[in-house]
Amino acid sequence: METLLQATELSHQFENLLYTDLNLSVKAGESIAILGVSGSGKSTILNNLSTLLPPKKGIVSLLDIENIYQLPAKDLLLLRRLHIGIVFQAHYLFRGFSGIENLQVASILSKQPIDTDILESFGIKDVVHQNIGELSGGQQQRLSIARVLTKKPKIIFADEPTGNLDKQTALKVMEVMFSYIKAQNGALILATHDQDIALLCDRIYHLYDKSLHAVK
Repeated sequence: METLLQATELSHQFENLLYTDLNLSVKAGESIAILGVSGSGKSTILNNLSTLLPPKKGIVSLLDIENIYQLPAKDLLLLRRLHIGIVFQAHYLFRGFSGIENLQVASILSKQPIDTDILESFGIKDVVHQNIGELSGGQQQRLSIARVLTKKPKIIFADEPTGNLDKQTALKVMEVMFSYIKAQNGALILATHDQDIALLCDRIYHLYDKSLHAVK
């Protein structure tokens, strides 16, 4: 099975050391969950892996590119735009735009069509023409995930992707994301506090004592 991501001896710190010498390999078709208490570094790991934040030490290889942080900034941006999907805790939707206009931005940049089946599955097909400010927090969350899937990324990094959703809706959204990963032969790496969601993933890691510990 093709390896899509390889992190080797990854370390990061801000004021204090978050983690050191982490190693993680993710293959095509896999979903990975990272559990941990708030402030343990889950979001920072996702940022390190997803081209957003160079680690203080270590190497991130992604989609056959060894050590992505040696790429020029414009190439790193292109890699992120075309092949990487990032679901943030904050939605980062364009205010003043409608939902469909947010999706159209992703569609234009990636040259991929908007998938109305995903909007239907997420239960937002009938509200995407409303302004972002008129949508509930849960609707905005689902829209932000739909915008990521519109790009048809090879790897998705998701930071608490179901944090604003009720249990039934969260399970439906994750079902769509898992189906997408399998269909695209891609990968999903998510950080979550929800152990029920984590258990749906192929592998689970718990971040504590500055290390990743395999749980499943």
